[in-house]
Amino acid sequence: MAAPPTPTTNLPGPENAAPAVRVIIGVVLVGLVVGGLWYWKVTHGIESTDDAYTDGRAVVLAPVVSGHVKQLLVDDNQFLHKGDPILRIDPRDYQSALDQALGQQEAVEGQIASTQHALEVARVSFPARYAEAEATLLSAQAMLAKAQADNRRQHNLPHQATTQEQVDSTEAAQRSAAAQVEVDQAALQAATPVKPNIEQIAAQVKQLEGTRLQMQAMVDLAKLNLERCILRAPQDGWVTKRAVEVGNYVSTGQQVASLVSPQVWVTANFKESQLRHMRPGQNVRISVDAYPQLHLIGHVDSVQLGSGNKFTAFPPENATGNFVKIVQRIPVKIVIDSGLDPQIPLPLGLSVEPDVEVQ
Repeated sequence: MAAPPTPTTNLPGPENAAPAVRVIIGVVLVGLVVGGLWYWKVTHGIESTDDAYTDGRAVVLAPVVSGHVKQLLVDDNQFLHKGDPILRIDPRDYQSALDQALGQQEAVEGQIASTQHALEVARVSFPARYAEAEATLLSAQAMLAKAQADNRRQHNLPHQATTQEQVDSTEAAQRSAAAQVEVDQAALQAATPVKPNIEQIAAQVKQLEGTRLQMQAMVDLAKLNLERCILRAPQDGWVTKRAVEVGNYVSTGQQVASLVSPQVWVTANFKESQLRHMRPGQNVRISVDAYPQLHLIGHVDSVQLGSGNKFTAFPPENATGNFVKIVQRIPVKIVIDSGLDPQIPLPLGLSVEPDVEVQ
């Protein structure tokens, strides 16, 4: 039995298809080579990471004194210049403390003036008292000598030339003169420490002067606390995380808001294997996920001397238990040199992708 006839088609034979396939394969290979060369050229000497974020300084705003908030002078996300007032605390308690300190200071000043006057008087009166006591003693001693001489004469006279009354009188005069000498000797002894007496009053003056310094410190502190009733911006920046309202009672050190400074940089967490050729000063191209139109240019500022794990509250102890090697990431600070748009805010924590030209 004869075989059925084979159907005929218009498809090209292998001899016609081979050149076309070879052309297509050649074009694909050339494209791959060109693309590979282009990719190698673009990525050669570039270290990149998507574990990078905008970073900056966020200053905590907290009052130094306690009290009720009398006036709130800022709103959320408001830009402040250094020294601008943020809030006012009721100052009446601190004004009263200042008035009390000023009154005590004036009282001490009066005591100092009185004691200084007493010191000036003492410098004159104590030497004069000593000289007076010394002269009085000399006079009493002279009177005693005269009374003793009179008494001896009365005793040496014959009984017919004197009377018992005269003898008794001279003896009494002698005893009285002797007693007066003792009194004047005691007075001279009391007046003798002239210098110690003056130094005692001078010491009182110094003590009061020390009290005056203490009172001046209290006055200065009271004035400072009164000024601190107005919380001011420590630097330029934007108010964020405001957590206070008029009428709230705020304590010393209580966080009432944060102030984000205008200086913004990038913190990029590169793998440790990417740091081999990375050095400060190298150029960096930065793209921002939130603003694709921004093309930022910066440079590597510094490499943190420690991985993130070393600064956690409970760093890992690799010397205990089983160990599994994990590639660590090292924060790298990248300073933005150009490309920022003043009309576009760049909040902290935005995702960015830096490309560092390491070669």
